Amino acid sequence: MIDVLVVDDDFMVARIHRGFVERIDGFRVVGTASTGEEAVAAVDRLRPDLVLLDLYLPDMFGLDVVTRIRAARHDCDVLVISAAREAEAVRRAVRYGAVNYLLKPFGFDELRTRLEQYAARRTALRATVVADQADVDRVLSRSGSPATTATLPRGLSPETAELVERALREHEGTLSASECADRVGISRVSARRYLEHFSGTGRAEVTLKYGAAGRPERRYTWLT
Repeated sequence: MIDVLVVDDDFMVARIHRGFVERIDGFRVVGTASTGEEAVAAVDRLRPDLVLLDLYLPDMFGLDVVTRIRAARHDCDVLVISAAREAEAVRRAVRYGAVNYLLKPFGFDELRTRLEQYAARRTALRATVVADQADVDRVLSRSGSPATTATLPRGLSPETAELVERALREHEGTLSASECADRVGISRVSARRYLEHFSGTGRAEVTLKYGAAGRPERRYTWLT
């Protein structure tokens, strides 16, 4: 059973999210909190496995809660649930170790998918004996990479997103859409859509390369 702490400053929203979690097999809500201070105290008292964390709390930014609980040596995981759409918020959440980032408002099926992915990956990490890099890659590929599959726009697939992410991660320097398309085996237009998605969510950085004439070339670098 995975114990969950729900953190949201809106009482009704927290109640809805609690109801969502309790409908999913293998999960139970052990408490709720409406402020950052309450969240830190609840983590210390309840020792949840997972915190569903809103970012806009009345007394502190949600990621400051993560800093506090890490400083207290609590190793619970964090899944961000927020209306914050700024690229910097997403980037910081990934850097702070969030296992996923789900934009509000969302429905039950969206949360269930993320939690089931989390549960599968958590089980795989606990059960796997890592002998080499191939074992690590197999574990991380279960249910998709959180950074890749979170909030994908319609028409983009998690499998292709993973390939584009890997191409960016493994390449030293920057990649253009054409170069990425050649590496992944997709069209330039498709590669551009994935690259722009990663740029828009703060996981890739865009730089412009100017030539002798014409439009500058957009080149991408993975940030996290």
